[in-house]
Amino acid sequence: MHSYLRAIGFSNIKNRIELDQLFDKMKDHNTKKRTIQPNSLEGLAEISAEFADGMGITLRGEYDTKQVFHMEHYFPYVTGQIISTREEISINKRVDTEAYTGMCDDYRLGVSLIFYLQNVIEYLEKKNQNMPMNTPFAINLAALSLEGRVLLPIEKDEIQVRNISAETKYRNNLIAEAKKGNQDAIDSLTIDDIDTYALVSRRAKKEDIYSIVDTCFIPFGSESDNYSIMATILESNLVVNSITKEEIYDLQLVCNDITFRLCINKQDLLGEPLVGRRFKGNIWMQGNIAFSDLAKD
Repeated sequence: MHSYLRAIGFSNIKNRIELDQLFDKMKDHNTKKRTIQPNSLEGLAEISAEFADGMGITLRGEYDTKQVFHMEHYFPYVTGQIISTREEISINKRVDTEAYTGMCDDYRLGVSLIFYLQNVIEYLEKKNQNMPMNTPFAINLAALSLEGRVLLPIEKDEIQVRNISAETKYRNNLIAEAKKGNQDAIDSLTIDDIDTYALVSRRAKKEDIYSIVDTCFIPFGSESDNYSIMATILESNLVVNSITKEEIYDLQLVCNDITFRLCINKQDLLGEPLVGRRFKGNIWMQGNIAFSDLAKD
């Protein structure tokens, strides 16, 4: 069973029989069904059902000649509500299953952002239509988490906030120039990293690390789309799974200036997620690419 089912309120499903019963209900009462056009090279279909606003499960497989659906893969999902970033995308198919991951470079994170692609059917349709991929697309990011805790924020005055914003913008410009091969920018980034390391090393002797590091976004574990994060809470809502009645925290987070949605089972979050506090935990990052934006542009 998918480990992240509990993140959307299915913590009590213990065996395959209970899971199949849930899937049967989804096939009869689905909220969205997508298939590739008949003239496509690949026959693939998706059935999705929501159990709260923008939160549910997708079954991926194919229909046989008798229009009977055969599931090959499933995943829990939560849809992002705002555009998190706009970058050129590289999309790759996973070896073990009919699933895809998207990858883009966002200077604000400092690492390549890899996420589980939610709208695979739309991507395959655009691929069969030979849509160019070397153009920036809007990406709505969202994440699921199995364990997290709430931390108090770092107190900053207005001047500190403005300085941090200016420094972040300056560093992003340096990273952009460094990627173009600008040696002066590379040297400046190297010196900045050395100075930062020295400063953190001195402060860590007397201060708690969470009072020094405000946010972080670090690859975690063996899966490429898993991250360990520390992010500021912008919005916090408590939603209920319509079937199990389990309570889910629906959070809007900002990490390194990138905003995304996160859902976590109330039982798995330690602390009260009030606006302004920080969320710390491991996440599974997902994303929906707005391919239709290209036509609008």
